[in-house]
Amino acid sequence: MRKEDYTTIKMKKQKRIALVAHDNRKKDLINWVKENKDKLGEHFLCGTGTTATLIWEIVKLPVHAYKSGPLGGDQQIGARIAEGDIDFLVFFWDPLEAQPHDPDVKALLRIAVLYDIPVANNQSTADFLLTSPLMDEEYERKVISFSKRMNRIAGEFNKE
Repeated sequence: MRKEDYTTIKMKKQKRIALVAHDNRKKDLINWVKENKDKLGEHFLCGTGTTATLIWEIVKLPVHAYKSGPLGGDQQIGARIAEGDIDFLVFFWDPLEAQPHDPDVKALLRIAVLYDIPVANNQSTADFLLTSPLMDEEYERKVISFSKRMNRIAGEFNKE
């Protein structure tokens, strides 16, 4: 990737972390949040409706609640990622059960990759990411600028 093909977005030391879980994985996510309460308490948290509510009620961590996933919460979080307001996604999804909002889930994961944010879909990955030294410092993400890339490629073709 050429330098002119991307822009950088700086993540601050205090990360903005989205927490999402499908129904069959909510208990797993809540237990993970409990185990990592002190570390997560250093960051700004948000989540989809029921998950965020459970984190607040059970773990007593402040968390901004968006709508429930099937009611648009996944899309709201995707929009916040695109706007640069979320730095990190922990999404314990259920790979064994079809979800009525699967297209929204796929769109959320696509946006997370497009905007180069760390994503954990299971506890092992969440553990690795949360304990990374990068969690305690600023970090510059490289977001591909597709319009710049396409303009550059078009210009190269016009030279031939």
